[in-house]
Amino acid sequence: MFRISQYMRELAEDNLIQPKRNPPGPVVIWNLVRRCNLTCKHCYSISADKDFPGELSTEQVFDVMDDLKQFRVPVLILSGGEPLLRPDIFDISKRAKDMGFYVGLSTNGTLIDNTNIRQIANMGYDYVGISIDGIKDTHDHFRRRDGAYEEAMNGIRLCRDEGIKVGMRFTITMDNAHELPQLLELMDQEQVDKFYLSHLNYAGRGNKNRGDDIHHQMTRNAMDLLFDRCWQDVQSGRHTEFVTGNNDADGVYLLYWVARHFPDKLDAMRTRLSQWGGNSSGVNISNIDNLGNVHPDTFWWNYSLGNVKDRPFSEIWQDTSDELMAGLKAQPRTLKGRCGQCDYFDVCGGNTRVRAYQLSNDFWEEDPACYLTDEEIGVSGDNPRLQVSPHPKARKQSIS
Repeated sequence: MFRISQYMRELAEDNLIQPKRNPPGPVVIWNLVRRCNLTCKHCYSISADKDFPGELSTEQVFDVMDDLKQFRVPVLILSGGEPLLRPDIFDISKRAKDMGFYVGLSTNGTLIDNTNIRQIANMGYDYVGISIDGIKDTHDHFRRRDGAYEEAMNGIRLCRDEGIKVGMRFTITMDNAHELPQLLELMDQEQVDKFYLSHLNYAGRGNKNRGDDIHHQMTRNAMDLLFDRCWQDVQSGRHTEFVTGNNDADGVYLLYWVARHFPDKLDAMRTRLSQWGGNSSGVNISNIDNLGNVHPDTFWWNYSLGNVKDRPFSEIWQDTSDELMAGLKAQPRTLKGRCGQCDYFDVCGGNTRVRAYQLSNDFWEEDPACYLTDEEIGVSGDNPRLQVSPHPKARKQSIS
C-alpha cells in the first residue's frame, strides 16, 4: 500500500528525513470466507453465493490468531468473499480487538444496514473499507447486481454516522476510470475519511478481464488527479487519507510530481521513498485464504506456501526453501527486463510479481503494468526530467 497522504504531509511539514522503521511482522489479509452475495467482475477469489467446504472453524481461526500474535503480526484485515456472511465474524473480530491487533473489515457494504450497524460499531474496527467501483450504473455493472450501489452507499453512511473510520475502495479499469473525478466529489459530499485506489491485478476474475486493464496514460492521469487532490487537502488542513495499492510504480511517479512542484525536496523524498521500498509481498504483506492456505499476498491464490491446519503461519512465513518466498525475501530481489534495469528499484521494489508471472510464467520478469517510460526509469540512458542520483544498488539485481 502506497500512503500518498503520509508523504504529502511530511512534504508540507518539511519532515521527510526520518529514521527507517521496520514493521514487527507482516500485515495479514485474511479471507475468512469465500461465500459472497455478489459476483463482481474483478473478484480475485472468484467467490459465489454458496458454502465452500473445508473452511477454517472458529476454533481453528482462534488458534491461528494466537500464533499470529506471538509472531508479532500487527494488523489483521478481515475479508472474504463477504466477511459479514461468516456467522462468527463478530466473535472473531472481538477476539482480534481484545488481543490488540489493528483490525480492518473489507466488505462490499451491501449487508450493512440498520439491523447490524450498532454491532459493527461496537466491534471497534480501526477501519472499514467498502468497495465502490463507479457511480450507480457503473458500480452495479461491476458488481453484477442492480441496487448494489445504493446498498453500499447506505453502508458507508451508516458507518460514518456511527463514527467508524470508513473508506471507499476503487479498482480502476478502462470501464470506470472516467468516473474517478466524480468519486472524489462523492467522497467530499459524503464526508468519507479515506480513498483507496487499487490498480487492477491479473488474478482471479481480474486475470480473466485483464484486457480491460487501464492504459498507461490513463493510469498517469488518475495518479496526477490523486496527487493534486491530496495536496489540496493537506494544504487546506483536511484529514482525509489517500492510498493506492497493487502498483508500486506509484512511488516513482510521485517523485516526478515532486520534481515538478518542489525540486528542492526531491532528494529528501527519494530517501524517504527508498525507506518505504515498494512491493513487500512475501515480506510485510501476507494472505491466508478461507481454507487456511498461506500466500505471498491476496493475488497469489494459485500458489500456496503451506496450510495453517498443518503448520503454524509463523513457520510457513519464515520458510525460504520455497523458490518464490526465497526470491521475494532476497535483498535485493533479482529481476529481469525493465524491472531489473530500473534506476528506481529501491523505491518500487520490482512492483507486482503476480502480474509478471501471469503473463510470462516467470516470477522475476518485468511487471507489464509499470506505466513509466524507459527514459523515466533510466533504461534508455539519460533521464532528462528527474535530476536525482540513482540508488547505488539499483543496477545490481538484474539478470540476463
